Amino acid sequence: MKTSFVSNLAVQNAMRLTIQRGQVEMMKLNDEVSTGVHADYGLALGASTSKSVNISSQLDRLATLKSTNSIVTQRLAGSQEALKTMQDAAQKSLSSLMAFRDNSTADLLKIAQDQNAAAMTTFTSAANTSLNGEYLFSGINTDVQPFTEYTPTSAAKASYDAALSTFIAAQPVQVPPLNSVNQFTKAQMTDFIDNSLAPMYADPSVAGSKWTDWSDASSQNMTSRISANEVIQSSANLNAEGARKFALASLISTELLSVGLSDDVRGAVTGKAIEFMGEAVTGLISMQSNLGLSQERVKKANTSIEAQTKIIKANQLDLEGIDTFAASTMLKTLQSQLETSYTLTARLQQLSLINFL
Repeated sequence: MKTSFVSNLAVQNAMRLTIQRGQVEMMKLNDEVSTGVHADYGLALGASTSKSVNISSQLDRLATLKSTNSIVTQRLAGSQEALKTMQDAAQKSLSSLMAFRDNSTADLLKIAQDQNAAAMTTFTSAANTSLNGEYLFSGINTDVQPFTEYTPTSAAKASYDAALSTFIAAQPVQVPPLNSVNQFTKAQMTDFIDNSLAPMYADPSVAGSKWTDWSDASSQNMTSRISANEVIQSSANLNAEGARKFALASLISTELLSVGLSDDVRGAVTGKAIEFMGEAVTGLISMQSNLGLSQERVKKANTSIEAQTKIIKANQLDLEGIDTFAASTMLKTLQSQLETSYTLTARLQQLSLINFL
């Protein structure tokens, strides 16, 4: 009979290896219990790993859409607030023009002009609203301030003066010579407004338009993808009719609502200013409506994204999820085994021939 000897050092090393493996398995199980999914998808799913990767990709895409939609929502909300301010300014100017329509005294006309100037200042401030460093009403030219206020030194003022000079020079010779707007007849004033001023405020793509004196905006609005198959216009621009009509009505009020005009000529001026300001109010409301439709589409898209996310996450959990109860049981069992291994290792370390000599 032959006796074999086993070194207690070999036994200790084997126990240490068992403990190390147990600790690694415990970390894995602890992670799975806390997350509810496999710690290692590739090892657990095998050939089904590609499905897991595809699901994660879909969730990332939906999360990106929801994040960009949040920015779009902010832009649309800011644009709506600014448009409301612009529309209120136009409405106040319209109310002022209508209130003083039949008055010709200098004081009342001065009040009307002052109110028009205040409305223009309010409109300009709102038109140049920016959000996150981008101008809201510049179309795709988001880094360019879109609107220039009408001042005695502005390009719009120079264009007006040139148009007035050209119109006066084109009139038949009369006695006394025609050299001032104050001398216009009602027919001449109507002709000047309709055929000289109004064409200057046509769409910037139309020949003869001088709207670029006022606006540096692009006529192309920003677009945003709000879902996998839906793209919307997510901004407005100041080349729209509402802004152009407001500027034209304000110009007429500023330059032509003069105490030097006869009553019938002033009536023609006021009538045209009211007509164009009314069109401005309508145009600005239309811009608000268009943005409102975009807001509603973003809201519905977000609802759809949330529903898709829930469905995909449910599929992901079915594929990657684990039985947390079973995992917890295994974790507790492994903890008991490790505690036993620690105890055995400690006892083995205490074995020594010296203790028996």
